[in-house]
Amino acid sequence: MINMMQGDCMEIMKQYPDKYFQLACVDPPYGIGEDGAKTQSRRVSCKKWRNPTDSKYKNGEWDKEPPTVEYFNELRRVSKNQIIWGANHFISRIPFDSSCWVVWKKNGNCEGADFADCELAWTSFKTSVRFIDFPWTGFGAVNAGESRIHPTQKPVALYKWLLSRYAKPGDRILDTHGGSGSICIACHDLGFDLTWMELDADYYAAACERYKNHAAQGALFGANEIQEKVYQQAVMI
Repeated sequence: MINMMQGDCMEIMKQYPDKYFQLACVDPPYGIGEDGAKTQSRRVSCKKWRNPTDSKYKNGEWDKEPPTVEYFNELRRVSKNQIIWGANHFISRIPFDSSCWVVWKKNGNCEGADFADCELAWTSFKTSVRFIDFPWTGFGAVNAGESRIHPTQKPVALYKWLLSRYAKPGDRILDTHGGSGSICIACHDLGFDLTWMELDADYYAAACERYKNHAAQGALFGANEIQEKVYQQAVMI
């Protein structure tokens, strides 16, 4: 079941008992200003990666600061394990060592743009550092067959790669900063129960529409061939 909720994640998490979720996979604000206008300027400066189906993101102010220490405490309370994207920007707020960081190489540097070559995720797992090389570019996700509806959107295949390695059948998954809803599609396709939340009403509505379209398309036509292809490309790495 995919349970998509609009609201403040701190208030919603209070409803759940300790360690209710087996895995929290979250992509909170990094505090680096990636909330609309900055991404718009990159779309102009890096025209070769533009996709005509991309959304024009609204300007916002939700990426001025990363989550508080209280957020991370609550996240660890309700989940047994965590994967936290962007933690290199706010590791002092978590703050625990980890032997297992995930490195995602996006292969997307473009002259005139300043987005990172890679993104990092802190995890609570005790294994070694893991690496995925999956082209995304930060603009069109052309290779993944996805349209972008959110300035910090991550590919569905990336979430499938994470779930295939860090989640087990029957696990309950939590996402506190839902954004584009990519993890909803990944959990739907792989059969995981997901509790997903997004504070912004517009992004919530867009993500719900995206997920519903995917679920309906899958019911009518079977698995999306492009998504399956890019997922298989990812899990082989």
